[in-house]
Amino acid sequence: MEDNMMKLTLTRTYRPGGTNGTLELNGKLVCYTIELPWRDNKPQVSCIPEGTYMLVKRYSDKFKHHLLVQDVPDRSLILIHPANNAELELKGCIAPVSTLLRPGCGEKSRMVFDPLMKLVYAALNRGEEITLHIQAI
Repeated sequence: MEDNMMKLTLTRTYRPGGTNGTLELNGKLVCYTIELPWRDNKPQVSCIPEGTYMLVKRYSDKFKHHLLVQDVPDRSLILIHPANNAELELKGCIAPVSTLLRPGCGEKSRMVFDPLMKLVYAALNRGEEITLHIQAI
């Protein structure tokens, strides 16, 4: 089963203004991430708890093709989608960014989101399971 699994690791740094992270695959940097600050896992205003989650494909009119983070405790519809400002554009979701500007803010999200989707969707299309392991520094 291990051969048929892709494991992404998100390592976070928590700040009052937002949560920044690095997303890696097999120890290699894929992109940076932004999220809301930790606010006790409260829906719409907090990043999600650390842990390991399954990722699956999702499509909506708003975000088109993106990823759904499954089985987050006490939360639903946690997505990975493009955004450059966590406080203005995220409601608990995770956004990939090409550069980190300050806590919860980055830039050129779409530029790294599309290659990330190609990488993950290709693995899912091959029948692989994708896990996202979230940890703190």
